[in-house]
Amino acid sequence: ARFWSPAGPTATRPVFGPRERELILKPLESGWVVQGPYVRLFEDKFKEFTQAPYALAVSSCTTALHLILHALAVGPGDEVILPSFTYVATANAVEYTGARPVFADIDLCTLNIDPARIEEHITAQTKAVIVVSLFGLAADFPAVRSIADRYSLHIIEDAACALGARINGRHTGHDCTAAAFSFHPRKAVTTGEGGMITTRDPDLAGHMARLRNHGAEATDLERHHREGGSLLPAFNLLGFNYRMTDIQGALGLAQMERAAELIAARREAARIYHEKIGDLDTIISPAEPEGYEHAFQSFVVLYTAGRKPTLNELPEINRRRNRLMASMERDGIGVRQGTHAVHTLGYYSEKYGLKAGDYPNSLIADRLSITLPLFPGITPEQQERVVSHLRRSEREI
Repeated sequence: ARFWSPAGPTATRPVFGPRERELILKPLESGWVVQGPYVRLFEDKFKEFTQAPYALAVSSCTTALHLILHALAVGPGDEVILPSFTYVATANAVEYTGARPVFADIDLCTLNIDPARIEEHITAQTKAVIVVSLFGLAADFPAVRSIADRYSLHIIEDAACALGARINGRHTGHDCTAAAFSFHPRKAVTTGEGGMITTRDPDLAGHMARLRNHGAEATDLERHHREGGSLLPAFNLLGFNYRMTDIQGALGLAQMERAAELIAARREAARIYHEKIGDLDTIISPAEPEGYEHAFQSFVVLYTAGRKPTLNELPEINRRRNRLMASMERDGIGVRQGTHAVHTLGYYSEKYGLKAGDYPNSLIADRLSITLPLFPGITPEQQERVVSHLRRSEREI
């Protein structure tokens, strides 16, 4: 059997059951399909799981990042530091504000931003650092925090992949001004499209709650339960339509009811991969530093062909990686590149005059990463089939 979703080859897939079907019908039966009671229940369940004081559901993780930046008054003339190895949406959210995204290189061990590279990019215009907890591994927040505090910078977490990620038992999202989570179908919990903002700041939470709803001082649900709700609310802010629908909220609630189970299944599949590929000289497995709990939204390895991944060796190793991935896809195994080095993408390289080698570790990760199939329900036999391809690559690719 191919490890494919209905949409085509993929390294992961969403998991739905009777409870999801049951709950998504509730808004249809009630007729309340805009942001409403199920969005609120979803937010409450998310707060319970992450222990975040405030959680705001929005239309996507990208809009969540944009909303955070906008609420913090990031705009033209400002700079925001972020890792180059991340999905393009992280940088796009900065662009939307008119601020300048400033890329920093990553640590090849964790694939997260290298704190040692942050300080060299700080200028008088730097207003914030976006830290990405990539593929489910929380970034090095203690190191980033010491730098941000020294320069009075906001830390924003792109936690798109990080539901279930913890440092010393504490869920990620707490060591920053605000965090943005994703519910895209590739994530552990999905609402189709959708996002969540968490923060510890009550004033910021209230401000963003208004901004996501066109700037209205009260939501439709609040007006529905209030005397005089037939009158339109006050609009004292220029806001956005970044709301989540109640259909999505109902689906998210059902998914969050078994979030721990879904994440545990991913971790168990990751354990099996670690066990089976630990002796391969051609593969570097994902790191899990002491005290960190990796959520394994994806299991991303680096293919090295048994060589030290340097820029000089990179073109040949990249060709071999591409042949390996093509071979696996021909055999029905859905794999993909981990993510991209944003500074190499046409829009950013042309606008800011960036060269591929400017951030060498990000470039290496871009050219050598492979996302192996991992999702709840993947069997050890399926994983063995994946590993057998990796083993053959030592001899044939």
